[in-house]
Amino acid sequence: MKIAVLSGKGGTGKTLVSVNLAAAAKEAVYIDCDVEEPNGHLFFKPEKIESVDVSIKMPYVDEGLCVGCRKCVDFCKYNALAYIGTKLYVFEEVCHSCGGCVMFCPEKALSEKDKVIGEVKRGISENITVITGIMNTGETSGIPIIKKLLEDKNESKNLTFIDCPPGSACIVMESIKDADYCILVAEPSLFGVHNLEMVYELINLFKKPHGVVLNKCFNGNNPSEKFCIEKGIKILGKIPFDNELGTLNSNALISVRKSEKYRDIFASLLQTVMKETI
Repeated sequence: MKIAVLSGKGGTGKTLVSVNLAAAAKEAVYIDCDVEEPNGHLFFKPEKIESVDVSIKMPYVDEGLCVGCRKCVDFCKYNALAYIGTKLYVFEEVCHSCGGCVMFCPEKALSEKDKVIGEVKRGISENITVITGIMNTGETSGIPIIKKLLEDKNESKNLTFIDCPPGSACIVMESIKDADYCILVAEPSLFGVHNLEMVYELINLFKKPHGVVLNKCFNGNNPSEKFCIEKGIKILGKIPFDNELGTLNSNALISVRKSEKYRDIFASLLQTVMKETI
């Protein structure tokens, strides 16, 4: 069972929810797909860490074989290749690693080399397997790292929580495409409604079953709750705007492991989510 946790922007409480739901389970897998700024590991502090590099294929030019026919340049729709003067240039920043230029080169002047773009780390924190993707600074796409994070078919046998990147771009789509259920985390503001609507449209495109967790709730008007009621979206639970929770979270502590009050809240939330996935 794969449960994806997502939100329209950062700081909504996505990691708070996914980390504590995983910790509330008897045994679970936590996968941090926010590869640009992963922070779930700061809470879990995993041990016995193993790391593996993630590489992509980049075209490499043998200048001695290149005759300047420009067939590779004409093929590339991303303008990652240019023949200037008497030399073929490869612009790695815009290359999509499709391998087409290598196939189209009649002189076999192009081959492929590995380029490391990040890594995947795996460790253990009590009853949780913690898997984190980290993209190297300056890389343009984290999708290959997310693919690597989610490729282990053995993880599908476990209760898995996928901490998605914020927003609704391609990296989020890659994170949720194999998810069995999606939890949308929203704040109680007009801006929160805007962000909630973004991811709500996305999961509807993917036809994913879903529900909403309302975070930072206080007495008074809650535009996100109103949006859910109007759209008929299941409200899975509410997390209060609370100083104790804020302090625990700021200190990178898992609330479920430190507070009986929040252990009960997230255990109840987990139970509700599991009923929705049956």
